[in-house]
Amino acid sequence: MRHILEGYRVLDITQFLAGPAATRLMVEMGAEVIKVEFPGGDPSRKFPFLKDGRSAYYVQQNRGKKAICLDPKSPEGLEILKGLIAKCDVFIENFAPGVIGRLGLGWDVVKAINPNIVMCSISAFGQTGPLAALPGFDNIGQAYAGVTSMIGEPGKTPAFPQLALGDVGTGVHAAAAIGYALLHRERGHGGQYVDVSLLDSYFHHHEVNVQVWSCSKGEIKPTRSGSHHYAVAPAGIFQGKTMPVFLLPILNMWPRFCEVLGRPDIIDHPKFCDNAARAENQIELIAIIEGWLQAQESDEEAIRILEDNHIPVAPILSVEQACQHPHLIERETVRWIDDRGLGRFQVPGMPLRFSSFPGHLDLDAPFLGEHNAAVLGEYLGYSKDRIAALQTKGVLASEPIPALIKAAE
Repeated sequence: MRHILEGYRVLDITQFLAGPAATRLMVEMGAEVIKVEFPGGDPSRKFPFLKDGRSAYYVQQNRGKKAICLDPKSPEGLEILKGLIAKCDVFIENFAPGVIGRLGLGWDVVKAINPNIVMCSISAFGQTGPLAALPGFDNIGQAYAGVTSMIGEPGKTPAFPQLALGDVGTGVHAAAAIGYALLHRERGHGGQYVDVSLLDSYFHHHEVNVQVWSCSKGEIKPTRSGSHHYAVAPAGIFQGKTMPVFLLPILNMWPRFCEVLGRPDIIDHPKFCDNAARAENQIELIAIIEGWLQAQESDEEAIRILEDNHIPVAPILSVEQACQHPHLIERETVRWIDDRGLGRFQVPGMPLRFSSFPGHLDLDAPFLGEHNAAVLGEYLGYSKDRIAALQTKGVLASEPIPALIKAAE
């Protein structure tokens, strides 16, 4: 086997990020993913970085997938999709609720075609509920989930995270749900429908906030607290000699941390003896910690001392620094890929690791409609003439592949 999901075929009608993030994980695990794009292509093909019209954003999320491009509103396009549903193990889409049904591919239709298929719908707010019909992206779900309100400085406008926590997290949730649905199917229980939303996934990430507010009967009101946690201390970003440092010496680490600071006198001090006291007296505690950090020879030396004493600590790396860090490079947390249009560049690596499949697959991102003939010919038995006629009619679309053009020249 090439990888753990070899032999499973996925029909992927998703765009932008949450859906493609789910199928990116699946294709990295060896699944065959047929990405369906409509005329004009996945809008992420227009996202930066762009070089000669080729998007690194698109490439990062869609490597290894087979791409077909068709008009789903044409009878012929719908026939193709239904034919592929009959041949696939998974069908995943991320349109607004109701859209896939209006295209003629709702769950009632899909399960009639293939009772063993796992269908997954990804949306902003889920398939049911008062918000279901509204459009939404990552940060819209984040705002409704009470997450945005927790980010930024107290008393100021919340901050905008510069990465897709919700979209990628929702993709991971979707991939997990699909995997377990396939396991359920393998036990002889047939296919099923999976409903995954950005809002549900975002809300799932609350570890302290919801239960603290609810159990305290509203006495504790979680809110953004800038560089330090409002309920756990010490936990946050401290100013070192020349740079900020993240420190998390919580709970049973407190006595050891005090010894490192040279302040055993505060281990049992009433102001700092337990987490509640330390959270209440954070300003004084922050001054003690930053005083020690800034008294060290360098930030690197301070970090070394803390690491040697098994205190959780980290420098605040920039994206550039993270991409150059030896640990991330060795584990291929960040890895180099080669693209036929963009050349060589770095992308996030595969976060799931399996002992039986220690390497990674060699994957190429498709050009628009690149696999029209291969997919329709292999799985639906379409002849070359029939495929050419559908192309001429506008049911199928594709773009030129630069490597083939150069070879022909």
